[in-house]
Amino acid sequence: MAQDYRLTAILKIHIHNVASVFLMIDYKLLEALATVIECGGFERAGVALGLSQSAVSQRLRTLEIRLGQPVLIRSPIIKATPAGQRLLNHVQQVQLLERDLAGSIPALSEPTARLRIALNADSLATWWATAIGEFCAEEALLLDMVIEDQDIGLRRMREGDVAACLCSSPQPIAGARCVPVGTMTYLPLATPAYVQRYFSSGFNADNFESAPAIVFGPNDQLQHRFLAQCGYHGPVPHHLCPSSEGFVKLALAGMGYGMIPQAQVQQELDTGQLVNIAPSQSLEVRLYWHFWRHGGGVMDRLTTAIQSASPLNR
Repeated sequence: MAQDYRLTAILKIHIHNVASVFLMIDYKLLEALATVIECGGFERAGVALGLSQSAVSQRLRTLEIRLGQPVLIRSPIIKATPAGQRLLNHVQQVQLLERDLAGSIPALSEPTARLRIALNADSLATWWATAIGEFCAEEALLLDMVIEDQDIGLRRMREGDVAACLCSSPQPIAGARCVPVGTMTYLPLATPAYVQRYFSSGFNADNFESAPAIVFGPNDQLQHRFLAQCGYHGPVPHHLCPSSEGFVKLALAGMGYGMIPQAQVQQELDTGQLVNIAPSQSLEVRLYWHFWRHGGGVMDRLTTAIQSASPLNR
């Protein structure tokens, strides 16, 4: 009798603990967290979820109370705390696994898969759509694409903001895999008239100090790498242009020189509209695809599609 009592007590404790876990991992609360991060605010998250702004806020407060710690930094901009980042990573992987489960059990409705991915603008402007278009159509896969410079996108994945990342870092993060995709060739390009105006006397410090460059953004390191190859490490006047298409248009307008993917402007090179200001110089940027190990079959198949369909030189 005493043994039966102890067994009953143990079972009650076990059931209580399991129930507690399920109470803490309430996926409606996690969905609210993920949507607030994706939308950048409570009001837009409410629209996306079909809830009022106050209801979304209440779900986040409930989640924080259950965890005993904050999951969001609410100002000056909304972003996840370290605990929130771990929850975001978890919910993204669970959503992908749920799709796999629904695909193997016909009675379950298969949810529309949506992946949030960080990638560089130059890939989006050149080869990305061709590589993944057919796959996304066949899989009914929706993508939220976040544009980041090659060297910054991986940080978004560490922070739990994206489920995968295309960037130039070969170092995988904990819990994720990293596979090579290929190499993009960048050339320092400008119009012939621009080269004649600023570099007719060759490459020297005076020319680089006065010749305006075009830079994608404050985190763009390509220009600095090119100048370092030329032996120059000083300041450079520059335009900021966070658009790959706009970047090319500024160069064609004679406003500056910039590092542009060769594949993006091959026609302009062939017609002589753009020329390499330093014919012996180019930059080879290797790209890597990072994704969570437990991303399910959808992520595995997407990875295979990217590797097989990428036109980049490996």
